[in-house]
Amino acid sequence: MAEKDTIFSSKISYGGIFSFKDFYQFCYQWLKEEMGLEVSEDKYAEKLIGNAKNIDVDWTGSKEVTDYFKVEVKVSLSVKNLENVEMIREGAKIKTNKGSIKVGIKGILVRDYQGKFDVSPTKQFFRGIYEKWVIGSRIEEMEGKVASGSDEFLNQAKAYLDLEGKK
Repeated sequence: MAEKDTIFSSKISYGGIFSFKDFYQFCYQWLKEEMGLEVSEDKYAEKLIGNAKNIDVDWTGSKEVTDYFKVEVKVSLSVKNLENVEMIREGAKIKTNKGSIKVGIKGILVRDYQGKFDVSPTKQFFRGIYEKWVIGSRIEEMEGKVASGSDEFLNQAKAYLDLEGKK
């Protein structure tokens, strides 16, 4: 069985004016283009509450790095009290949204994702030796890449929301 280790887990929150549609596209594209992940949407749920909506979105992204390592990312977007608003930007009336959003990410490193070492107890023993003595530094390097990529995603999402709110 593959070994999954959660390397990075964090969240950001934002409240104010932002376009949910644009933010959704930004996040999805960033995961695909910058991290090189295959992204699938596991959940998209909208709940109407008067004039506002609550939206929950869950994505899973993955990328096979080598024949031994695989990177998985779990992203959640939780929007509360999203309302449509009109505002004037550069002399033109535009439609956008107002609400609060929480963005969470978990970066996971999967070792032996193909299960090659799980065939017998002897191979599992050799996997322990292989990971400790042969590729120990490679595991640390991969963990660093997972953590930095996940952290950069959150930083970019926060910067996007901060910039969007100041326009």
